[in-house]
Amino acid sequence: MNRRDSLLAVLVAVLWGFNFVVIDWGLEERDGQSVPPLLLLAVRFVLVAFPAVFLLPRPKAPWRVIAAVGVFMSLGQFGLLYTSLAAGMPPGLAGLVLQAQVVLTIVIAAGVLRERPSRLQTVGVLAGALGLVVVALGRGGHVPVVALLLCLLAALSWAIGNVISRAAKVPGGLSLTVWSALVVPLPLLALSLVLDGPEGIREGVAAFGWEALVSTAYTVVLASFVGYGIFNSLLAKHPASSVVPWILLVPPVAIGSAWLLLGEVPSAGELAGGALLVLGALVAQGVVGLPRSGKGVATAPELIESVERR
Repeated sequence: MNRRDSLLAVLVAVLWGFNFVVIDWGLEERDGQSVPPLLLLAVRFVLVAFPAVFLLPRPKAPWRVIAAVGVFMSLGQFGLLYTSLAAGMPPGLAGLVLQAQVVLTIVIAAGVLRERPSRLQTVGVLAGALGLVVVALGRGGHVPVVALLLCLLAALSWAIGNVISRAAKVPGGLSLTVWSALVVPLPLLALSLVLDGPEGIREGVAAFGWEALVSTAYTVVLASFVGYGIFNSLLAKHPASSVVPWILLVPPVAIGSAWLLLGEVPSAGELAGGALLVLGALVAQGVVGLPRSGKGVATAPELIESVERR
């Protein structure tokens, strides 16, 4: 990846890292009422799809591919994530656990697409995975097992969606984001009706105040249009093992924003793990070099030249 694409990937990580606090804010109970998670998510994807679907041409991909991206990258990932947050998953930890998708994506892409990661990418991802473990061990408090499992399933769904998007190599990430959103709202509304009941839907609509509106606006415009538009475009241009390690930067942003805005003070273990996550992402992309046998560590000019070649 060249420098411009790397900076775009960092921007996506920042937008998505802050997204967890925004989602949790939209789901927060106020005056004894809250918006059901699947209902809030359905509203988000209605606004992602309409009216943009009338303004953007259909991506150059079969309908089955567009639908599969929507099912795994949007419906599965976010349906499970929102439900996990509503079940008690802290936003900062959710941002961490969801990044299991980085390892899962690279493993699935290696098996399905035969995209073998380089030595640097392998070392970087392993360092990032170690950072995930360190952060998880450094967290205090009790996390409901169901919430944790739902978040891990969300990571798996995202990883499958990444590989489908990469395999399709669809140019124009924004159009794929918008058109794939068409398959999301109706299943979410049906599930919300089953899980929350008609009364829960009515109460959720009544509880949809300005906070939920601002939360939805952020997730639609910045997280979906900007974030996934860029992300799908990068996956169309580069191997998954070159793109997804940058998303290891999401947990430090999620933990930092939860610290500043929600008072979730990180422990020493979380800070150490976050540093490992950042280091892993930088190593995977060649920004930080590894010792080369008999030659020491690569010099700064060599590293810059390497990054620019990418």
